[in-house]
Parts: sequence; C-alpha cells; structure tokens
Amino acid sequence: MTGNKHTLVALVEDRPGVLNRMASLCRRRGFNIESIAVGHSETPRLSRMTIVVDGTNAMIEQLRKQLDKLVVTMKVSDITSDNIVVRELALIKVKANSETRSEIIQIVDIFRADIVDVAEESVTVEVTGDEDKIDSLLSLLRGFGIKELSRTGRIAMTRGGTSLLGEDKDKTGGRRQKKAAS
Repeated sequence: MTGNKHTLVALVEDRPGVLNRMASLCRRRGFNIESIAVGHSETPRLSRMTIVVDGTNAMIEQLRKQLDKLVVTMKVSDITSDNIVVRELALIKVKANSETRSEIIQIVDIFRADIVDVAEESVTVEVTGDEDKIDSLLSLLRGFGIKELSRTGRIAMTRGGTSLLGEDKDKTGGRRQKKAAS
C-alpha cells in the first residue's frame, strides 16, 4: 500500500471480541495495522482504540466508514491532519555492567526517561514521548545492547476542548439504538 501513516481513533463498546472484530475488518480489507492501543475511555462501558494504518486518504476513508458501520463502534475518526497530542510508551531492557551503567543513566536523564529496574547485568528504562524521541533513545542504547523491548504503539487525541463524540454525550445511546435496529 502506498500512502502515509494515518491515526484512526474509535470509541467502541467495552466487551469481549471487539478488538478482534476491528482487527479482522482491517485484515480482510488488506490493511496492515502498524500499531493498536486500547483502553478505557472517559465514558463508562466504552473503550478508546487508537489504530495506526498506512494507506492513501481515499483508502483510509473507506476503512473508517467500514469500521464505523460495525455495531460495536460508536464513532471512528481519522485525526491524522488534526492538531493532536501523540504519545507512546516503551520499556527497554539494556545490557549494563559497572562500567557502562553511569553512561546509560546519563543518556536516560537527557531523554527525561526513568530507570524502573536495575539488575546486575541490565537496567530497564521507561520512556514516554513521540515516536521520534523513542527511536532516538533506542538508537543510542543499541550500542550497549538491547536485551528486551516493549512498545505500546501510538495513542492520540485532538487538542482543545472537543471530545471524540463532540460535546453532546447523548449521541452514544441514540447511535447504539440506531445501529442495533439496522
């Protein structure tokens, strides 16, 4: 697929199988999910899902519409071109010994990351920020040897006062009823 990375944010019902349904629809349509993050939202019984996929604007708009049609979906938005706040979390276990530990700590401090575990032969670093920040820290730490790496993938929301459902929270109930009737 040619295009660029798009960030889709969806409010979905918080129940078993929803993640599978969303991922399966992306798979059936030939989209590779670059990252996906799901967690509770500000609305009870709804989860917020951030999906990063690659494709042209037209392809992503078609995918957005198809995801939005699922009964378990309250709303899906492509927020790629909006003014957004984007973060990612990574845990990085780095090889360390008495000679390299202080140098690793200095690098971690520069990136405003935290050391969350220290062992005899490693340190575990926690870092949050945009993808570039995490990639830059990783590239510096690779020289010491990465023993283990875990990244959350992108989470995002628009800046300012508007929520994904807009100011009218009553849309959720009406939307669910409308979808169930179709």
